[in-house]
Amino acid sequence: MESRELDYDLPQDLIAQHPAERRDESRLLVYSRATGAVEHRVFQELPELVDALTVVNDTRVVPARIAIEKPRGEVLLLERVEGDVWEALARPTRRLRAGHRYGELELLEHLGEGRWRVRLDGEPHGSAPLPPYITEPLADAERYQTVYARERGSAAAPTAGLHFTREVLDRLDVERVTLHVGLDTFRPLQTDTVEAHHIHGERYDVAPAAWERIRDAERVLAVGTTTVRVLETLARDAPLAGRTELFVTPEFEFRRVDHLLTNFHLPRSTLLALVMAFAGVEEIRSLYALAIDERYRFYSFGDAMLIL
Repeated sequence: MESRELDYDLPQDLIAQHPAERRDESRLLVYSRATGAVEHRVFQELPELVDALTVVNDTRVVPARIAIEKPRGEVLLLERVEGDVWEALARPTRRLRAGHRYGELELLEHLGEGRWRVRLDGEPHGSAPLPPYITEPLADAERYQTVYARERGSAAAPTAGLHFTREVLDRLDVERVTLHVGLDTFRPLQTDTVEAHHIHGERYDVAPAAWERIRDAERVLAVGTTTVRVLETLARDAPLAGRTELFVTPEFEFRRVDHLLTNFHLPRSTLLALVMAFAGVEEIRSLYALAIDERYRFYSFGDAMLIL
């Protein structure tokens, strides 16, 4: 598949800068793969629309964006390597030097492409690592966390889960997995073909009892593309904890995911490739065009799509 097939034009004003006032008041575009039917619903109606075990990713986002001075820039923590050593993105990379300290941070080694190995004194106490297309401040940092978030470890939120409230969760049969989201999941494709792109591994962990329920469920609703990657990794006999480099592209064989709940994704992203693999390339193109016409809100704080 050529990467340009993942391009589409989005009006700037449809990029959501703030979450909905109430999480479950987001709009929900519902698409049936079996019939081609489309409905426009509200997220709080989700329990009425699915009869399946709902699987969520309960990772918690690290307050990972740390400002530095002289030169003015920032470090974005991606993943704890061991102890107080992290892998991070830092800018302006060309003006930074290994061995220098910037407050609580020490740059240890430049790994290329803006990536650094750094040492951090203590636990991270930076700001929420909002995507660059969100240019307005976030009043409440908890709105970039799911209500079911547990173990800190992600450099970005599993955004399909941001729509859930406790009330919606209580009306569903829910199971949990954990995948700590790295920025490579969201990194734009830099290759001419989708398949030539390389995804760096992300850590996951699933309890034995949780996987037993998921494996044996009649139907499974995966909440977000990160959950899909965990479930389809385990469906290929991977261990219950480890790293996954699974890259889902069109013609992928889904073995455990029956339904998908997802946000609207950036052009040329691995996330959009996954959604196209699940629902069809032309079908997703048409649904995105419809969502734009209907003025759905896009990206992390935007509206959601349910694919049945």
